[in-house]
Amino acid sequence: MKFRRKPRENVEINLASLLDVVFILLLFFVVSTTFNREAQLKIELPEAESAEVQEAPPRQLEITIAADGSYALNGQGLVKSDMATLSSALQKESEGDSSLPLVISADARTPHQAVITAMDAAGKLGFTHLRISTVDAEPAKP
Repeated sequence: MKFRRKPRENVEINLASLLDVVFILLLFFVVSTTFNREAQLKIELPEAESAEVQEAPPRQLEITIAADGSYALNGQGLVKSDMATLSSALQKESEGDSSLPLVISADARTPHQAVITAMDAAGKLGFTHLRISTVDAEPAKP
């Protein structure tokens, strides 16, 4: 007795709809992902409690910011207190060498915007070694 076999049906998985779902998920993740940007300036804040005195390198730049927000670069006052003037003075004083260390010394009553403007000008010129100088904290009186 000879049995006749049923012809086998070819089983196929339709991948078109699966690919559509994968691409939509990929698009969703790309759009909803937040990208972090690395900080452009490396800031080394000295400890205010220990007030360790560091020896100054042979050549460095120092931006001094007064309480009213006026700038001085290496002891020379700037005519205007804006980013363009500060950037051009930094460029001229550093002679294009952005590897020089830069110290920002600001009065305690200096507006925060003046310090941010100085840091922004330094960052746009490519300075990466930035220090903010502080003084030793006074112990609390009982």
